[in-house]
Amino acid sequence: MSFRGGFLAATGLLLALGAQAAPRTPTNDAEVLEKLPTRAGDSTARELSRLRAALVQAPTDEAAATQLAWRYFDLAMAQGDPRYIGYADAVVSRFPATNSAALLTLRGMLRQYRHDFAGALSDLDQALKQDPGYASAQAWRGAIFLVKADYAAAGQACDALQRLGRDVLAGGCLGLVQAYGGQLDAGYQTLQKSLGLAGFPEDKLWLQTRLGEVAAWRGQPAQAEAHYRAALALGRDDVYLLAAWTDFLLDAGRPAEVVQWLQAWEASDSLLLRLAEAGTALQLPDAARYRQTMADRFAAARARGDTTHRAEEARFELRLRQDAKRAVGLARDNYAVQREPRDARILLEAAIAAQDSASAQPARDWLRSSGFEDARLRRLGQASGTDTGATR
Repeated sequence: MSFRGGFLAATGLLLALGAQAAPRTPTNDAEVLEKLPTRAGDSTARELSRLRAALVQAPTDEAAATQLAWRYFDLAMAQGDPRYIGYADAVVSRFPATNSAALLTLRGMLRQYRHDFAGALSDLDQALKQDPGYASAQAWRGAIFLVKADYAAAGQACDALQRLGRDVLAGGCLGLVQAYGGQLDAGYQTLQKSLGLAGFPEDKLWLQTRLGEVAAWRGQPAQAEAHYRAALALGRDDVYLLAAWTDFLLDAGRPAEVVQWLQAWEASDSLLLRLAEAGTALQLPDAARYRQTMADRFAAARARGDTTHRAEEARFELRLRQDAKRAVGLARDNYAVQREPRDARILLEAAIAAQDSASAQPARDWLRSSGFEDARLRRLGQASGTDTGATR
């Protein structure tokens, strides 16, 4: 089992948003709104066709359903296209009552994508009751606890993975617990050790990406860039990698490179946001179109009642619309649900811009309790109104 089945979406691809434009209700059920792009000879299209045909032939076969839904989820993670999440949901919903650990885990994955963390954990716990050795369910539990900043519970999931003999998964889990919890050097070393054990390309990509992030937090930009480029050299589509890499480039004042990397990724909202930031910084002719497209997509999400995009919308309002008051409200609501370092950063930045020290308090509390060592976030914590205390 690779990290694609463990930590990737829950600790990263919560970044993905809808790819729709402004909302519109079709006039009849037969209307085709959009066809996903495929090419002649496209191996993914052939694979999906085969998996769909297998399920049509055996509609009650949970194994066939699981395989198809998993492939849809995998494509959503790689391409940042949430329509595949909808397809996976439609397959999984055919089996509302199931004892299959694999299908329960998939249902939990889909729920965490929508930020229904309580529902996701319930499904994952049920999967482990059915099969205590099902490592994927345990890995996803650890990932969700990391997003919720419950490092003690995440550490217990890491320990469980170690007892199952899943050394790569356990090391990736523990490395992030350490990094998020005030031990950046130890976390980096643990992730590096896990990378040395990794065999799947997906695992190597994920670990190199997270090593890049941790190196940046440690104040080692050259080392961070080396890790990101090693991940990119694997030649696999991965929205989380591209988002982390281009955030690194934006922080380094290199927007032209962001445009080069992302100009073919407008369909992914999380990447279009970064493209819009880079295009605006460079005053490109397309920058206004990027911003308007993002505004339309956020409006469509609100019309659907989708609240999973609030961190990205806060960043949009703060950096591209200079509406600090709206940004801090969105970031505050987001932080009530998910509390990764990037969520703390946008909350602190928005609170500083809005001169709203009170809204930044949860992020300052996290900095103090976790001992998170990134110098940038600690400076933001202090600038937001209250000293965060000494780093542990």
